[in-house]
Amino acid sequence: MDSVILGTAYSLHDLTVFLERAGLEGWDELDVAAAEGLIEWRGGGPDAWQ
Repeated sequence: MDSVILGTAYSLHDLTVFLERAGLEGWDELDVAAAEGLIEWRGGGPDAWQ
């Protein structure tokens, strides 16, 4: 967030938790997956996890 690494997310749920801790409260996984322009996905998108 703001060029600061919050941690490593291994799922969309993990990412939602990181964003909630950063102040983006009230969002669920569907909100995060649909947040075009808010999240820079690298190597895939909200459905691509390794």
